[in-house]
Amino acid sequence: MSAKTVLICQSKACRKLGAAKVLAAFLAHPVPDVNIIASTCLGQCGNGPMVLVEPEHIWYNRVHPDEVPAVVERHLKNDKPVVAMLYAKFHPK
Repeated sequence: MSAKTVLICQSKACRKLGAAKVLAAFLAHPVPDVNIIASTCLGQCGNGPMVLVEPEHIWYNRVHPDEVPAVVERHLKNDKPVVAMLYAKFHPK
């Protein structure tokens, strides 16, 4: 498995929607070869908290801390993005 980076927006708009708790939830579920980064604005204000998984360029929006374990288990550990949580703007159904 190649190294992944998870960017969790910590801009003002995302923080108002709970992004700090989303970041804390990812940090509480460490995965080998996965870097968790508190990022600056990801340019999708109003749709957050935003989470971007690289290098696949997979976007999740309106992420709640309770949803983080599903992303960790399915996507980060098993390479299967959580389809129901994907950001429709970049991942149309």
